[in-house]
Amino acid sequence: MEQSLNLIAGILSAHRINDCHNFNWGAIRFQHMAVLRNYLTELKDENNNDVYKPATVNHILCALRGVLKVAWQLEYMTAEQYQRAVAVKSVRGSSLPAGQELTHGEIKGLLESCEIDQKICGIRDSAIIAFMYACGPRRHEVVKARLRDYNSKSGRLVITGKGDKQRTVYLENGAREAMEDWLSIRCIEPGPLFYPINKGGHIVFNRKGMSSQAIYKILRKRGAESGVDSFSPHDLRRTFISDMLDAGVDIVTVSKLAGHASVTTTGRYDHRGEEVKRKAAGVLPVPYHRKNN
Repeated sequence: MEQSLNLIAGILSAHRINDCHNFNWGAIRFQHMAVLRNYLTELKDENNNDVYKPATVNHILCALRGVLKVAWQLEYMTAEQYQRAVAVKSVRGSSLPAGQELTHGEIKGLLESCEIDQKICGIRDSAIIAFMYACGPRRHEVVKARLRDYNSKSGRLVITGKGDKQRTVYLENGAREAMEDWLSIRCIEPGPLFYPINKGGHIVFNRKGMSSQAIYKILRKRGAESGVDSFSPHDLRRTFISDMLDAGVDIVTVSKLAGHASVTTTGRYDHRGEEVKRKAAGVLPVPYHRKNN
């Protein structure tokens, strides 16, 4: 959100102010919102492609609406000025989620790279990867997980997501075994579920636990070791959702497990219809004969 607000401040001030903390948000009016919306939707790169997708534009406008609401509450703008400003409509349009889905072989390769590692971090990384694939948490949800949130008897784990909303997931099969192996080393020290490990191979029991950037580096390292092409932490979440839907789990349940506010969001990850379309494309014969080269 801060990045979005910095971007807005730069655009509306002709790049004289690029820090949202020094921008006069109470001076924003309807015309500024309209100019911002048009600028973001019409901005092109050198290949004449849209720089910002509709979802990104709406995310930026949402950040601005939130700040304007506070500006109105603090009496930096009138109720009429606020209502007019936020009346600017969101951008219509949708796009397929960016990123990729990992194959079963790639997931296996990531875990095998951890198993080969004889150090403690190999066991921890196995638990993290198994957890992210089997339950689909966001990266920040992994680092926010606490030992008290996990029930080793049932495999039940309470995840705290966006807006501190909580949901329940379950670790089963290999994911549960991977977590138990990690906890046997981590012990019962209260605090974060996952801790950093120093170069000496010792667990660093700090109050904050691991960072989101540390999770990213772990996945990048294990991906390089296993020969898995570059992927993001969110790709594991994307794979979880897709594989769940492919396995026949109903979309409402998958949406709850993923922590989506709407099944519409979950539906964007459902590629089963693509296979139907691919098969349909082969129904009509095209009478073309290749020339002999």
